[in-house]
Amino acid sequence: MRLAIYTGIILAGGCAGLTPALAADPTGDWRVADGVANIRVAQCNGSMWGAVSWEKKPGGRDENNPDVSKKNRPTLGMPTLIDMKKTAGAEQWEGQVYNAKDGQMYSATITPVGTDQLEIKGCVLGFLCGGETWTRVGPPIPVSTANAMARSASKTTGAAPRTAPAPGAAAPAPTAGAKKSAAAAKPGQKGAADPVGDICLLPEIAGFAH
Repeated sequence: MRLAIYTGIILAGGCAGLTPALAADPTGDWRVADGVANIRVAQCNGSMWGAVSWEKKPGGRDENNPDVSKKNRPTLGMPTLIDMKKTAGAEQWEGQVYNAKDGQMYSATITPVGTDQLEIKGCVLGFLCGGETWTRVGPPIPVSTANAMARSASKTTGAAPRTAPAPGAAAPAPTAGAKKSAAAAKPGQKGAADPVGDICLLPEIAGFAH
């Protein structure tokens, strides 16, 4: 079974300038194997989460979700990697993956391979396992104070605060692939703003992770 997270979205670009020291870091933006999705992975309150961060065809909806209340939710910003915990003694994270093709959740693991690949494997009821390898297109994402305070800040102000690097940590310079990704997000608009930003501030993630 080939694991596919979402159809109808694509992100082009490569990734350069990453060092071996980042080999075990699953955070950042990743292009799925068939080139139809960009998933942003970040650490939110101790767990890894992933969400759709860019769409080739704007306006996608989660129409295959069995929950009627979610069938009309936008796929941009939709959580795909759910509450993934670090596996003891291994550079691997385990949790669930949401497959928008069939609207189902699967048990899954993510494992960084070198600096620019992420293996994702999912299983249905412990069998019929399949997987694919994603390619890095954006640099690792540092844990931020905004991530840690997402829920309380949104309740207090009614708006999500901007992402800020952790105290004393410098934000990584964008890679060539990441710059291309930003430009590709809205063709013809140079330096278009990131429509998703810190995924830890997305309501579905912030509400679950805190």
